[in-house]
Amino acid sequence: MTASAAATENSIALEQDAFVAAVSDQLGVFLSEKGALLASISADTLVLVDSIKTLVTGGKRMRALLCYWGWRGAGGAPDAAEVVMAGAALELFQGAALIHDDIIDRSDTRRGGPSVHRAFATLHAERRWALDEERFGHAAAILTGDLCLSFSEEMFASIGAEAGSRARAVFNLMRAEVMAGQYLDILEEVSGPSKPHNTAVSRASAIIRYKSAKYSSEHPLVLGGALAGGSAKLLAGYSEFALPLGEAFQLRDDVLGVFGDPAQTGKPAGDDLREGKRTVLVGLTIDAANDADRKFVDSHLGRQDLTAEQIGRLCAIMVDSQALAGTEAMISVLSATAFAALAELPLAADVSAALSALGHAAVSRAS
Repeated sequence: MTASAAATENSIALEQDAFVAAVSDQLGVFLSEKGALLASISADTLVLVDSIKTLVTGGKRMRALLCYWGWRGAGGAPDAAEVVMAGAALELFQGAALIHDDIIDRSDTRRGGPSVHRAFATLHAERRWALDEERFGHAAAILTGDLCLSFSEEMFASIGAEAGSRARAVFNLMRAEVMAGQYLDILEEVSGPSKPHNTAVSRASAIIRYKSAKYSSEHPLVLGGALAGGSAKLLAGYSEFALPLGEAFQLRDDVLGVFGDPAQTGKPAGDDLREGKRTVLVGLTIDAANDADRKFVDSHLGRQDLTAEQIGRLCAIMVDSQALAGTEAMISVLSATAFAALAELPLAADVSAALSALGHAAVSRAS
């Protein structure tokens, strides 16, 4: 690495660290204020804010950072309050999505700790309260997720001046698409086995686009650019880079959900298989496997009692059918498409380098 490149990398790191710290401070102040509000209602409700605070503390801040560099690429100042609030709003929105997603997927863990609904169920058991602990856990987590979603909207609205008409439209579209994508995901889990196996990949691709890819990368980047008053051409270029990047990111997530190291991912081995996720990886498997293996996948995917042996066979079918290799090939193609589009964007060298680093980290991660 040349001295110039090293200096640019160091400058980017310092700028990102300052932004991430500002977002964390913004979230801390905001949630402390909300904690005081709930405390005035009842001390019993403080656990709701505490659950949100735990979930939005730390993490990679990828969505907030994409928003930031979208802002900077469109001429926004590095220390502006608007983009900090937008980043915090995105973090709160992701928190709400994760809470609800874990309930839907029946996932007991999140980032190496208990998911929100599991933590509430444990609280019920520890206090020896009446009625069913699992029902209480789910109900309390749904309310926490709803509260987090409302906090996200409140944070975004606090930017003021309608948060820019273009940016507001992006923020609203992002929320609607995620909910639609989530529904398509749960619909596929129950209806997928009865649908043609040769369309499984296209159905799964539509799900990852609307459930994950757009809100993970495209909308945050475009949101930042729109807040800074970026041109329609620039925002379209942002989409051409960020959408395939987001799809590659989700495909990597799907691979890690089956083949990832639990010590790195924070989730048990084969967790996605127990949850019954009909991912592109699964779609490629069903499309390419022989009849016996396809029946095994259809009959075992989504079973909570999967044994280590059964998980091993499912993984072997994915490898032998070339589904894993096919997914990796799709990640490579989407990544190449994204970075080719990034190279065409009229961005300053530091902005382009920052987006490139974020993109590479997203598609090559191990957790």
